[in-house]
Amino acid sequence: MSNSQTGHLPVTPDLLMTPSDQGDVDLDVDFAADRGNWTGKLDFLLSCIGYCVGLGNVWRFPYRAYTNGGGAFLVPYFLMLAICGIPLFFLELSLGQFSSLGPLAVWKISPLFKGAGAAMLLIVGLVAIYYNMIIAYVLFYLFASLTSNLPWEHCGNWWNTERCLEHRGPRDSNGVLPLNLSSTVSPSEEYWSRYVLHIQGSQGIGQPGEIRWNLCLCLLLAWVIVFLCILKGVKSSGKVVYFTATFPYLILLMLLVRGVTLPGAWKGIQFYLTPQFHHLLSSKVWIEAALQIFYSLGVGFGGLLTFASYNTFHQNIYRDTFIVTLGNAITSILAGFAIFSVLGYMSQELGVPVDQVAKAGPGLAFVVYPQAMTMLPLSPFWSFLFFFMLLTLGLDSQFAFLETIVTAVTDEFPYYLRPKKAVFSGLICVAMYLMGLILTTDGGMYWLVLLDDYSASFGLMVVVITTCLAVTRVYGIQRFCRDIHMMLGFKPGLYFRACWLFLSPATLLALLVYSIVKYQPSEYGSYRFPAWAELLGILMGLLSCLMIPAGMLVAVLREEGSLWERLQQASRPAMDWGPSLEENRTGMYVATLAGSQSPKPLMVHMRKYGGITSFENTAIEVDREIAEEEEESMM
Repeated sequence: MSNSQTGHLPVTPDLLMTPSDQGDVDLDVDFAADRGNWTGKLDFLLSCIGYCVGLGNVWRFPYRAYTNGGGAFLVPYFLMLAICGIPLFFLELSLGQFSSLGPLAVWKISPLFKGAGAAMLLIVGLVAIYYNMIIAYVLFYLFASLTSNLPWEHCGNWWNTERCLEHRGPRDSNGVLPLNLSSTVSPSEEYWSRYVLHIQGSQGIGQPGEIRWNLCLCLLLAWVIVFLCILKGVKSSGKVVYFTATFPYLILLMLLVRGVTLPGAWKGIQFYLTPQFHHLLSSKVWIEAALQIFYSLGVGFGGLLTFASYNTFHQNIYRDTFIVTLGNAITSILAGFAIFSVLGYMSQELGVPVDQVAKAGPGLAFVVYPQAMTMLPLSPFWSFLFFFMLLTLGLDSQFAFLETIVTAVTDEFPYYLRPKKAVFSGLICVAMYLMGLILTTDGGMYWLVLLDDYSASFGLMVVVITTCLAVTRVYGIQRFCRDIHMMLGFKPGLYFRACWLFLSPATLLALLVYSIVKYQPSEYGSYRFPAWAELLGILMGLLSCLMIPAGMLVAVLREEGSLWERLQQASRPAMDWGPSLEENRTGMYVATLAGSQSPKPLMVHMRKYGGITSFENTAIEVDREIAEEEEESMM
C-alpha cells in the first residue's frame, strides 16, 4: 500500500483507541501511567498533613477554644471529629483512590451528581484567590522582619496618628499603666491597617482605591512560588511537602518553648484551658466545634480526593485517615499553647486582662503576635520565624487547591491537556493572580473578608451533604463498602456505615440550618458592608449550590426515555466506572473496561496475573456475594 493511499485513512490517536482496536497488543498497557503517581512512600501522607494543617490551626482554633469554654471545648471538638471529621475524610480518600480520578471525573460513580464536582471547583477557585493574598501579607511581614528594629515597634512614623501609643510607657507604683488604653492604638495595629493595607485610602468596598504596588509584587511572588512547586504536578509538590509539612512543627516547638518560658505565660495558658462546662449546654459551642473540624480537615474542597487519586490501588488510606485527622487536632491544641503563652506574657507587660489582647484571624497574626514579638529580646529573629512558619503552613494548603483544579480539568480532557499540564497550570496561576489584584488595593481587605465569609460557607456544606447522600443512598452503601473491601481487603465497620448513612449528613444539615438562621452580615472592625456587597456574597454561596441542580439537568437531558427512566439511567454508574488499571479490576468490574470482554472474568484474571493473592481472595469472596445477591433478587 503506498503512502498516498494510507493518507486517506482516518488515523485514531492512541489515547482514543480501545485496547481491542489496537490489534493484538498486550492488554497490560498501563493506562493511568500518563496521569502520574506519587513517587515516594511518604508523599501522600505528608501532602495530606500539609493540606489539613493550615493557617486556621494557628489563628482560628486557639481563639475558638478560648471563647467556647476553654478546655471544655475539647469535648465537642473530639466528638465532632469522630462523627463528621474522620468518616467524611475516609469517604473522600476512598472515592479518589478507588477511581484514580479528580473531583469532576469521579462522578462517573453517578453522573447525575456531577454538578457537585463543579461546585467543589468553584469553591476551591474562590478560596485559592484570597488564600494566596494572605500568603502575600505573610511574605510582606517576612521581608519587613529582616531589619535590626521591627518597623511596628515605635510610633512616630509617617503612617502613625496621634492616637498611637507604645503600650510600654512609664508605670505607677502598682505597675499599672496610668492611661486609659481604650482610646489609643498600638503601633503594630497602625502598621497593619495604615501602612500594609493603607485602608484609609479607601471609602469602603465600593471604592477600593489604588493598587498598592508592594502588595501587588508580594502577591506575584506568592503565585510564582506556588507555580514552581506544582509545575510537575504531584511529582514536584510531593517533594516540596517534605519541607513545608514538617518545618512548621520545628518552628512551632521553638515558639512554644520560648512562649512557656516567658513571665506571665501561665496566665495565658490558664485562660486558654480552664474548662467552663456550662458552655456545653449551648448549641453554639457544638456548632463551632463542628465548623472548626469541617474547615480544618478541608473535607469537600476536593483536595483529599485529588491527592488520593494519585495513590496506588492498595495504599492503606484507613491508617492514613487516623494519622492525619488526629495529627491535625493535636497540632491545633499545641498551637494554642504557643499563642496563649505569648498572650499571657503580653497581658502582664501591658497590665490588661488576657481577653483584651486575644484576637482571632488576621488580627492575631498581623497585629497582636507581631506586637508581642517587639517585647522580646532578638525580636526580628522571632518575628521572622513566626512568619516563616505561617508561610510554610499556608503554602501546602494552596498547592492542594491548585492541584485540585488542574487535576479536575485535565481528567476531563486528558487527551488535550495532560501533555500540556505545566502550561495549563501556568495559565490558571496567571488568571487567578489577575483576579486577585482587587485584593491588593487600599480597600482590598474588605473584598478579602467578603470572599472569606461567603465563598466556602453554606455552599460547601451543601456539596458535602450531596456527596455523602449520593454515595451512600444512590450508589449504595453496600456497593461502596464492597469497593473498599476490594481495595483495602476489609469492609468498613458499623461505625463508618452509621456515620455515612445518618450521623454525618444529619450533623452537616444541622450546621447548615444553624448558619442560615444565625446569619449575620459581614463586618470588618467598625465597617459595615453595604447591602449590595451582602447580596454579592450570598450569590457567591448560592452559585455553588446551583451547580448541583444544573448538573442534574444536563445529565437528564443526555439520556433517553421518560423522565423517570432518564433519572434512573443518569444515577447509575458509567460503564467504565471502577479502578483505572486492568489488574485491579476484579469481581464485577472485570468486563467493564473496553476490550476486556471475557467469558470467565476471574479465571482469565488469574491466568494473566499469576496466582491468587490476598486481594484476589477478596475478589473471589466479592464475586460470591454478588452471585448470592443476584440469586436472591431473582427469587
